[in-house]
Amino acid sequence: MGHLRVAVDIGGTFTDLCILDESNGTLRIAKTATTPDPIDGLLSGLEQSGVDLHDVTLLSHGTTVATNALITRRLPRAAMVCTEGFRDVIEIRRANKEDLWDTYKDVARPYIPRRDRLTVRERVDAAGVVVTPLDEDAAREVARILQKRGVVAVAICFINAFANGANEQRMKAILEDALPGVAITASSDVLPEIFEHERFSTTVVNAILSPVVGDYCVRLGEELKHRGYGSDLLLLHSGGGVMTAKGVRQFAGRLAGSGIAAGAIASRHIAAQCGFPNAIGLDMGGTSTDVSLAFEGKSRVTKDWFIEFGYPIRFPSIEVLTIGAGGGSLAWIDEGGSLRNGPQSAGANPGPAAYGRGGTVPTNTDANMVLGRLGSGLAGGSVSLDPALATAAVRQGIAQPLGMALHEAAEAILRVANANMADAVRLISISRGYDPRDFALVAFGGAGALHGVALARELSIPVVIVPPSPGVTSALGCLLVDIQHDLAESYICPAASADPVAIETAFATLENEAWARMRHEGVAEDQVLMQRTIDMMYQGQWRSLAVPAGRPVGSIAVLIGAFHAQHEREYNFRRDDAPVDLYRLNVQAVGVVAKAALAEHAPSGQTPAPHGRRPVWFGAAEPFDTAIYRRADLPAGAIIEGPAIVEQLDATTVIPPATTATVDRFLNLVMRVA
Repeated sequence: MGHLRVAVDIGGTFTDLCILDESNGTLRIAKTATTPDPIDGLLSGLEQSGVDLHDVTLLSHGTTVATNALITRRLPRAAMVCTEGFRDVIEIRRANKEDLWDTYKDVARPYIPRRDRLTVRERVDAAGVVVTPLDEDAAREVARILQKRGVVAVAICFINAFANGANEQRMKAILEDALPGVAITASSDVLPEIFEHERFSTTVVNAILSPVVGDYCVRLGEELKHRGYGSDLLLLHSGGGVMTAKGVRQFAGRLAGSGIAAGAIASRHIAAQCGFPNAIGLDMGGTSTDVSLAFEGKSRVTKDWFIEFGYPIRFPSIEVLTIGAGGGSLAWIDEGGSLRNGPQSAGANPGPAAYGRGGTVPTNTDANMVLGRLGSGLAGGSVSLDPALATAAVRQGIAQPLGMALHEAAEAILRVANANMADAVRLISISRGYDPRDFALVAFGGAGALHGVALARELSIPVVIVPPSPGVTSALGCLLVDIQHDLAESYICPAASADPVAIETAFATLENEAWARMRHEGVAEDQVLMQRTIDMMYQGQWRSLAVPAGRPVGSIAVLIGAFHAQHEREYNFRRDDAPVDLYRLNVQAVGVVAKAALAEHAPSGQTPAPHGRRPVWFGAAEPFDTAIYRRADLPAGAIIEGPAIVEQLDATTVIPPATTATVDRFLNLVMRVA
């Protein structure tokens, strides 16, 4: 019998693995370089970890394959079939710009060029009435042209298909007959919602990614099966659940946000382990920082996201705010003489000045090095750090131009970086109606634990949690997810005249589709949970809020009251006398995957002696004589009084003065911030 669960998170630089032994709850980690073909790096990591795939009961995988395909535009030849007169919807977009004041910066070109956007005669009105049936002769001519062009994916986007997809489905049938083996995606299957640009854009993304990730899943599945893996390959999607390879073929666009969701899931789980249902996740890597929020044990979910500005992807996604702040972020002085930090980054090559690879501009890593917070190496010594090079970069780049002392300049670099991250946390918490003082901060990634306490003090967050393996925490998130599908349907009507029976009927239709998807994924019926919400808004608005709905749908007045309360929390005001509209019905189907418990450790009550000491600067005129601990030496129950530094293979944790850190029974480092 197998006894291992493996999670793999493939990033741009490293492929991280978490191997959980179900027999005793122990967790092993591994890190290997990401390869041009990500499958090679994944298999190499398994081999280096000594994993026999015959022993693996579950392999869950977060990947950037879909994200990178969109960013690099390495996409297959695809086409779009539209209603006559609407081929340019995805190019007109919303006529907005990412930078309002830069009139010369153009939005990226559409994923499908105009020559491959073909039209047919058909028409459905806004009420869903077929005004003009599909011109089937024209549809067959379109199929002939697409066959000649050798397209491998087609997106069908008809106007008002959200209200009635009959014409789209007939077009799909004609194309499937004429183009065997081609991925055909209809908007009425993918996103039956109002707003044509968002629906068209999401359908296009889903269509063009289907061959990319479909081929990837097939190749990876065959390699794993050949090496002895006997279960389904599970792939993490943007909504925080997983899909099997069968589901990926239908909803490939959901993998566009696969990489960032895992860290949010892991931070939520780790905080809950420590007794904190409210958590802010801080995933700080070498180039960027991802900030997420969970309230009462649930992650915030959004439908307003994109990989490239102007081309929205309306699948539900865990809300993650990404900013250019990482260990390699560059410190620089602007034209006004002010100190800035990021978003530019030294990257992996040349990297921070301390790496000795030719970098001369100071980074956050160099500032931490100058302050004594980093030792002589990273990643277990595989990356050597040169303090002289870090000192020269900080002195020449910041200290001398600004007339500051060396350590004052290094601390200023980190204060600016922390202020940038604090602004990101405020955007995802205070601006959403949440008080950071009610949350725990989970700091992870390669650099998160260096900055966690300073950021918590900036925001008055009382607790900082550093997981046992901060650098591979995102991979751990892949072990903590369930199979999940999200379905939605536009349902636009005034709440005052809404019929609960009609709403219940519409919910039943969505749930039948959800059950069909779960059966397609091979999930047992007793493992499926259905959750309902209704998007509601004040009349005249177009932004909505999701309100939980009962089964069966009960009093509309109760729903309206819940909406008012949620609007007050989100925006700090409510209008009880204003009419409310229903906008959309949502069903989330969750196929529960059994979770293996992580090992718990009995507190020993002993704190080991530090393995060394060194001077570390913490904002005072002189450095503190600071104890240095190895993370592997710290048992459950150990208590460390700051100032202290905790070093390990994948991260370094800073425990400043007036801070107490305790190792809990799951070996998390829990710091109480004064």
